[in-house]
Amino acid sequence: MPSRKGEKTISLAAVLDLNEASALRGTLMGMRGSNVAIDASGVERIGALCVQVIMAAAKTWDEDKLSFTFSKVSDAFQKTMQVIGVDISHLLAKEIRQ
Repeated sequence: MPSRKGEKTISLAAVLDLNEASALRGTLMGMRGSNVAIDASGVERIGALCVQVIMAAAKTWDEDKLSFTFSKVSDAFQKTMQVIGVDISHLLAKEIRQ
């Protein structure tokens, strides 16, 4: 998928647990001011705190009127988001929306 001008990409770790939440927040905040595409294709497990970090970042990017999308998501990532009741469909790149 071609990247947008000024877009930065982040690949998420396989395990996004309590130990990863602070690092994830720091990485995302370091990208503030740019369009962001997230590759979640390698995610095997994600905890609620990392979900909160990601959703807070999505809201921040929305308020900044910048793009914050998921370019790829794993089944585990998508299923976990559904199980905990977080709808990310509006954040999915149009190529992967169902």
